[in-house]
Amino acid sequence: VADPSHGTGRRSLVGPVARAAVAAGADAVIVEVHPEPSKALKDGAQSLTFEGFRVMMEELKCIASALGRCM
Repeated sequence: VADPSHGTGRRSLVGPVARAAVAAGADAVIVEVHPEPSKALKDGAQSLTFEGFRVMMEELKCIASALGRCM
């Protein structure tokens, strides 16, 4: 299990680190998601928007599929 949200603390790095984690064999990722990260009381800087989460998951599914795995 990888935690790119807390591991990086930066929204811009969550997707790349999550993709790398899945490519390296992670079975799961833990990510912060918030409808309005700028208004989050905590962890806003590392939170994905709902749309950002959707896009990231599509990317992770493609990587997992290429490796014969699923997300």
